[in-house]
Amino acid sequence: MRSTGLRVFGFIAVLALAALACAAPSVDSLLNPLPKDDFSDSASGWGIGTDESSSVEYVDGGFQVNVYKPFYVTWSTPNTEVYENTHIEVKVTNTSSDPEALFGLICNEQGDTTAFYYIGVSPDGYYAFIKSSVALDDVYLKEGSSDVISASAGSMTLGLDCGNGSMVLYVNGQQIDSVTDSSYPNGVVGLFVASDDQDNGASVVFDDFVVTKIK
Repeated sequence: MRSTGLRVFGFIAVLALAALACAAPSVDSLLNPLPKDDFSDSASGWGIGTDESSSVEYVDGGFQVNVYKPFYVTWSTPNTEVYENTHIEVKVTNTSSDPEALFGLICNEQGDTTAFYYIGVSPDGYYAFIKSSVALDDVYLKEGSSDVISASAGSMTLGLDCGNGSMVLYVNGQQIDSVTDSSYPNGVVGLFVASDDQDNGASVVFDDFVVTKIK
């Protein structure tokens, strides 16, 4: 297990994507359907943008996120709807040359803020459950390493149960670990990529994003 000092996201700037500022959710969207996207339609609603620190774009039927700046995290969401007790799944192709780049899933974001859970993995096998809060340092709820992750460093399916006061991380259908925290009972879902201290940054393509309901 590596030191959390290598992953201090609480002290860095975060790219706030303009597309996150949407209208209030409708009754129909809260009831159904849950998000599902193969990223074949570049107008499906995810926040996109490019600056000197990162880029988030639809590319060739996938959702590509590049981070250029060390210790930088960029995220995007499909909408601003509030969901509760969800299972989130996405396919990931990792082309990062940094083995400590971190990428994964966001759940229970509290509106258009930096308050959310983000749960990710790195090509070297590292994983972390992290809680981000407004104006506070990030809290590492749990971290560790897994051979299941490192064996699939270039391509994997990530899954996350997020609800009922707990989170469970899966890689290729295998449960990796779980953690309990009830700070954020519901919220917005999304994807993130974060760079480590190396100058070569991070590059990840997401595909087949699906959210389903858990009891």
